[in-house]
Amino acid sequence: NRFLDDIDSGSEGTKSKVMFDKVLIANRGAIACRIIRTLHFLGCKAVVIYHEQDKHSLHVQQADEAYSLGAGSIADTYLNQDKIIDIAKSSGANAIHPGYGFLSENPDFSEKCAASDIVFLGPTAHQMLEFGLKHRARELAQQSNVPLLPGSELLTDLDDAIKEASLIGYPVMLKSTAGGGGIGMQICHSEQELAHVFASVKRLSANNFSNDGVFLEKFVERARHIEVQIFGDGRGNVIAIGERDCSLQRRNQKVLEETPAPRLREEVRQALHATAQQLGASVNYRSAGTVEFIYDDASEQFYFLEMNTRLQVEHGVTEQVFGIDLVAWMVRLGAAELSGNYPDLNFTLKPSGHSVQARVYAEDPARNFQPCAGLLSRVEWPKGVSPHGNLRIDSWVESGTQVPSLFDPMLAKVIATADTREAALQQLSDALGQSNLYGIETNIQYLRAIIADEDVKSGNVWTQKLNRMAWQDARISVISAGTQTTVQDLPGRVGYWDIGVPPSGPFDGYSFALGNKLLGNSEDAAGLEITLKGPVLEFGMATQIVLSGATTNATITRAESEISVPFFTVFDIQQGDILDVGTVSGAGTRAYLLLRGGLDCPDYLESKSTFTLGQFGGHNGRSLLPGDVLHCLPTTNEKPIQIQCNADLLPSINDHWEIRVIYGPHGAPDFFTDKDIETFFAS
Repeated sequence: NRFLDDIDSGSEGTKSKVMFDKVLIANRGAIACRIIRTLHFLGCKAVVIYHEQDKHSLHVQQADEAYSLGAGSIADTYLNQDKIIDIAKSSGANAIHPGYGFLSENPDFSEKCAASDIVFLGPTAHQMLEFGLKHRARELAQQSNVPLLPGSELLTDLDDAIKEASLIGYPVMLKSTAGGGGIGMQICHSEQELAHVFASVKRLSANNFSNDGVFLEKFVERARHIEVQIFGDGRGNVIAIGERDCSLQRRNQKVLEETPAPRLREEVRQALHATAQQLGASVNYRSAGTVEFIYDDASEQFYFLEMNTRLQVEHGVTEQVFGIDLVAWMVRLGAAELSGNYPDLNFTLKPSGHSVQARVYAEDPARNFQPCAGLLSRVEWPKGVSPHGNLRIDSWVESGTQVPSLFDPMLAKVIATADTREAALQQLSDALGQSNLYGIETNIQYLRAIIADEDVKSGNVWTQKLNRMAWQDARISVISAGTQTTVQDLPGRVGYWDIGVPPSGPFDGYSFALGNKLLGNSEDAAGLEITLKGPVLEFGMATQIVLSGATTNATITRAESEISVPFFTVFDIQQGDILDVGTVSGAGTRAYLLLRGGLDCPDYLESKSTFTLGQFGGHNGRSLLPGDVLHCLPTTNEKPIQIQCNADLLPSINDHWEIRVIYGPHGAPDFFTDKDIETFFAS
């Protein structure tokens, strides 16, 4: 496009006439990978930094140069300004792109870059400082005649807050002036609620942002969250690049974003654009930014919320619809500092189609969205994904990635673009359904449930919508893991002795197969092998099971009553049931739990069986642990007709075994003496 008029957009790797040699990316994860892609397109070398827990991350692999920040806290790594600038200097980086989060809106960091003759790819320190404090941003908006929700100045104490709230009228939102990402925000419907949360919001603000300033703002019950993407050249020229609807939020954190905003009259749309453009121009805004608004559907009025002086997480939907690259714009504008040859912003962009983004998180929706860390043993995204196509996936994970517990749990952004909103939503749902992230829990099924909601499909969304949406997760939670409980299948992993992999699979293949047969499962359906003492499992869905193999004293806890579970019999599980497989009480040591449809688990060397010594197959190559979550494959089979197994088919399990002994290589004198061998065979 015209903004990049000296870059041949049809030829990757073409370098601008004036461009940085190296750019350091002061971030991690998906945004770092996304920036690397653009830098390589522009002909720049990408320099990345990483915490030791991120050393195998994709952004480290894809970069031209990578430098460790050590293994300390976030404050000593990704937030350590001096350390990052020292790395930029020693690597020869001409510029730093902060991405989003971390130091992206830190005016001190911007000033330190300037003092070190490094171009900060973002707004000026003054603009970040002005808009970074929400109460000051309200003042600037008011000076530019931008509509504002009724609100207060900074509050001195609780008495001041109660007085201001009575003037504004409940409900009100108590907000941290330095907050971001939904942190430091509480809805208060009464004076009692305000008194209860006032001190905690101030404390949260001080701990997270080193600023305990708070203020009040009128809360609109059925509000939509609409934001306008702007870009300025720092000399008074600002362009508005469409709007995004970010109303689908959980705990004030965006979950789904889309552009253009649905159910918005064109006059309102244009007024939003003009207002955002006017606010940016009033401060000679530089680089990418976002003006956020609260929109009242009933009155069709919008009000200034805040200004984000950085690239947004959801910038990708704007890029897809407008056919632009905002990161390239930021780099190109920064490169103008080297030559004074500023790009021209005097042009109009036209949208094409509709784009929706879903944020994929490593979190457990069934456990109040608790973040999940650990091994992703299998990562598969839909085939044929292109950054510039109809389906775009910005991610930093691959099979074998260890997701650390230190950082934001976002794994990827899945962006679907189509001619219509309906088609884009369907494509997004299909893409999520075809994505496979195995090993830890993610919110993928929760996202699909949101997309399938009738209000969401019709565009009838508001910021509190997800708080009222009921959702059930079809899952099996491991409360206690037992002695050694592993995922196995038949025929198991066979035929790999020549590469040093011994056979895997259930010890008692007959009992295992019989259980699957009773359930109508396929012969290779995966189940659980239980050694001596079995696990305790909680079922989040109704299903059917069969216990087979060595008999245990298995019970189901249901509505405070305890029910015995028979073996070799199809047993109906109800949602909420807790199964205690119990302890082997008779002959044998191995029991089996087979489930309708079989366990959902990726194949490794053509089998789902766990090989614990090799640490592969099964559930992340190990025995189950408390806190693990299992899922079953969907099934369309009718309910099995034969509930109980015929007696003549039951296996004979006892404690007497006839062992075949072969001499083997260890009879050589290097290992055993002749007397040893005589003793062995005599025994």
